[in-house]
Amino acid sequence: MKTFPTPVEGALRRVTLKVPECIRDCSGILVFGKRIKSLVFTTDVSIIRNVNADAVIAVYPFTPQPIITQALMLAADIPVFVGVGGGLTQGPRVVNLAMFAEMQGAMGVVVNAPTTNQVIAEAAQTIDIPVVVTVARADEDFEGRMEAGASIFNVSAAAHTPEVVRTIRERFPHVPIIATGGAHEDSIRRTIEAGANAITWTPPSCGEIFKDIMTAYREGRGYDSVHRD
Repeated sequence: MKTFPTPVEGALRRVTLKVPECIRDCSGILVFGKRIKSLVFTTDVSIIRNVNADAVIAVYPFTPQPIITQALMLAADIPVFVGVGGGLTQGPRVVNLAMFAEMQGAMGVVVNAPTTNQVIAEAAQTIDIPVVVTVARADEDFEGRMEAGASIFNVSAAAHTPEVVRTIRERFPHVPIIATGGAHEDSIRRTIEAGANAITWTPPSCGEIFKDIMTAYREGRGYDSVHRD
């Protein structure tokens, strides 16, 4: 049985967000020699600095901007995969944003499901970091995506995520798959059992955390009484 040394904690930073422990059961994906099992889905730099995830997946519902990527790169102490468009933002702008992201230090770029194979191919030929392609349906043209240059699939299909992951895994045993795990351990485990190599976890918002902290203060309890696991 493995033994582990005493955890090293700070006096002020010992209360942090922790990803569900069951995520450690997945195989992880290897990117530039680093094994990544958990990705936190956020663009909040305060959460990025206070979470034990292996990496960040930073996509947001607006057109991507290099200044946002730069801010994330400055704040993060773990690898960051950044969104570069593919939905609202299309064409050469996606390729240019991918190039900027690589120069700013991103570990990979994430394109949305509507991105064309031509744009994926142009991005893959321009940058030397992985192009992560988001998948929202089981009837996606996976072969075409991979031929265009997709290195990793990012499955985000809500309740159908395990089904889509299983479809990909049965057809492509070795392709790296990141997938959303849902809010509960049972859904995370189903996604891992379906074949996901890494799990995206959505943390509570700062507003939710503040709500619990303020409730504790009103009840005369201290900060340490608020647990976020």
